[in-house]
Amino acid sequence: MSDFSKPRIQVGTTQSDPSISIEVLANGPYKVHGAPPMRIQTITPNETHNSWSFTPGEEFEVKDGTLLCRCGHSRNKPYCDGSHRTAGVDLTETASMAPMLNEATEMDGPKYSLTDNEKFCAFARFCDAGDRFWNEVMEPGEQHEKMAVRIAHHCPGGRLMVWDQQTRQPVETPEPAELALLEDPALGVSAALQLRGGIRVQSASGDSYEIRNRQTLCRCGASSNKPFCDGSHASIKFKDGLTG
Repeated sequence: MSDFSKPRIQVGTTQSDPSISIEVLANGPYKVHGAPPMRIQTITPNETHNSWSFTPGEEFEVKDGTLLCRCGHSRNKPYCDGSHRTAGVDLTETASMAPMLNEATEMDGPKYSLTDNEKFCAFARFCDAGDRFWNEVMEPGEQHEKMAVRIAHHCPGGRLMVWDQQTRQPVETPEPAELALLEDPALGVSAALQLRGGIRVQSASGDSYEIRNRQTLCRCGASSNKPFCDGSHASIKFKDGLTG
C-alpha cells in the first residue's frame, strides 16, 4: 500500500489540501473526502465550432462522504443511488499506477515541447482549436505559443502538457481544487467528472494514482481505462439528465 503522506505528484502540479480526495470504491461509486465545490461546466465552442471554453452552470452540494455515481445508471445523478449493484456494469479499475509521462510521446518546437498520452483523452476536442495543438507547438511566434498553452490548460483529462524548452519544466500554475460535471452539447452527451487542482485519487486497492493538475474520471461506466475517462461517453451517447 502506498505511503499517503508522500503521494506521487506529477511535475508541475501543486497538490490540493490533502483533506480533499476522491476514493474509488470497489465495484461502487466515488467517495468524496473533504468538500470541494462541484458544478456543471459546459464545453462551449467558438465561431469556428471548435471547443473553446467552459461555461459554468448549476452547482451541486458536496460534503465529506458524498457518493458520486460512476456506473452511469443512477436515477439521482450525479449522486449514487445504489444502481451499480444491479446495473451489470464492470467497474474494475484498469488504469496503470505508473506516472502518465511514462507512456507519453514528445514533440519539440521552437520554444515549447509537448507531451501527449492518448490514454487520458476525454474527447473534449480543445486540441482542434487554432491550427490544432500539435501544429501550434511547432509553429514559431507568440500567437502560436499562447495558443499551445491555452489548449493544454483546457485539456480536461490532462493528456496534453506544454514544456519550456529552456527550463525543461512544464508550463503550469496552481489551480483551486474543484470538481466539474462536464457537458458536451456539440455531441449531445454528458461527459466526464473533471478534477482540477491536484486532487488525489485513491484506488479501491488503497494505492493512490499520480496526482495531476487536471484529471477526468469516468461516470458513464464504459471507459476501458477506469477510473479515468477515455471518451467512451461519446460513443454510448451518455446523458445524465442534469441539463434537460
